[in-house]
Amino acid sequence: MKLDILVFGAHPDDVELGCGATIAKEVASGKKVGIIDLTRGELGTRGSAELRAKEAATSAKILGVSVRENLAFADGFFTNDKEHQLKIIEKIRKYQPEIVLCNAVDDRHIDHPKGSKLVSDACFLSGLLKIETKIEGLVQEKWRPKQVYHYIQWKNIEPHFVIDVTGFIDKKVASVLAYGSQFFDPNSKEPQTPISSKNFTDSVTYRARDLGRLIGVEHAEGFTSERYVAVQNLSKLI
Repeated sequence: MKLDILVFGAHPDDVELGCGATIAKEVASGKKVGIIDLTRGELGTRGSAELRAKEAATSAKILGVSVRENLAFADGFFTNDKEHQLKIIEKIRKYQPEIVLCNAVDDRHIDHPKGSKLVSDACFLSGLLKIETKIEGLVQEKWRPKQVYHYIQWKNIEPHFVIDVTGFIDKKVASVLAYGSQFFDPNSKEPQTPISSKNFTDSVTYRARDLGRLIGVEHAEGFTSERYVAVQNLSKLI
């Protein structure tokens, strides 16, 4: 299956928090979108890897993505090396996305920038003919995405561009709240974490609203780019 957009996250729930509304908007426009989680989130303070897997499947249905996979890298300990790069290259070549979205380039959780660089490097290497990978015994064709963009997570990194996601924030919130084990629940007996507060849950909406305010729309999501962002002409700007 060829995808238009392939979204990577270090942990289940990263992509929902970072760009859930953008994913929902692209799916609604007819684009084929897939999600690949690098780890199972097994080091998370709340819940379990098994529960996170069920929550991720529920969230994928809410967003309407075509596929969701998990590479089961070691949470907290995966590295940017040949072994991990090749596994990501296999997925890039399998789905041949035009656009790849991945973790923030700088963030509070160490896996976020690690995952960001790992996926970015794999996107480049995937276009090299002499790197051989196979799927079901068949040699894969080389493939390099046209664009690699990074969504924004905990830190308020200044975006290089923002996407108007007005009308899709409710779907983003629903996809985030599918991870009931991770976020605010006044009845939970689990330990508190930086993302389990009501303030954090509320931030999903108010951060999107603030970005929207800055560009004159209701809600927006921000991204950084590894190259200059180009537009067809001035009329394409909003």
